[in-house]
Amino acid sequence: MVQNTQNQRAEREERSSDLEERLVSIRRVAKVVKGGRRFGFSALVIVGDTKGRVGYGSGKALEVMNAKQKATDEGKKYLVRVPLREGRTIHHDVKGHFGAARVVLRAAPPGTGIIAGGPLRAVFECLGIQDVVAKSIGTSNPHNMVKACFDAFTNLSSPRSIADKRGKKVGEIVGRRDGAQKERQTEAKEEGVSSDRPAAKKTVATKQNKPKSSARAPKKNAD
Repeated sequence: MVQNTQNQRAEREERSSDLEERLVSIRRVAKVVKGGRRFGFSALVIVGDTKGRVGYGSGKALEVMNAKQKATDEGKKYLVRVPLREGRTIHHDVKGHFGAARVVLRAAPPGTGIIAGGPLRAVFECLGIQDVVAKSIGTSNPHNMVKACFDAFTNLSSPRSIADKRGKKVGEIVGRRDGAQKERQTEAKEEGVSSDRPAAKKTVATKQNKPKSSARAPKKNAD
């Protein structure tokens, strides 16, 4: 039993060493007590392995380092696995909300990068996403934004899960998706060719230079 517990601890330490941490928000808070107010710090930390697992945690303490450590430990306990497409982006567009925060996540082609700001960028970096477009609507509270982003992750589904629900193979679902994308690309190309047709050249009439008369009209004398 002792050896099993030691092995489990060693595995946990190895897993935790591979995790990346991002400090998203830290602010000073106050607690009202009998003698006055006691000041402390609140921290929000994002934790992930950059391979499809990510979590978040918050902690409070009298010192910044202790608050950050508490938040990190909480984030490591509640890691969530997110299905990724080719290990770089999400499978489809998705929305999430929490309180007054609204988040829209969109899949992106290779080379797009992470188009997001604030807490969402930290979440995507720890998750391992390389191409995504995100938009935050509503409040700018980092806690609510992060929770809305994780709510959007719960609405994500992979082709494997859809195939299991419908009793089909993954190739059938992925093939249909790829076929629809090819049709859209061909339609876009056709529209681009039709719009790139050269327009008819307009003839611009050139004005003929009229000869200037050297004789000037006589000035009228004032009465």
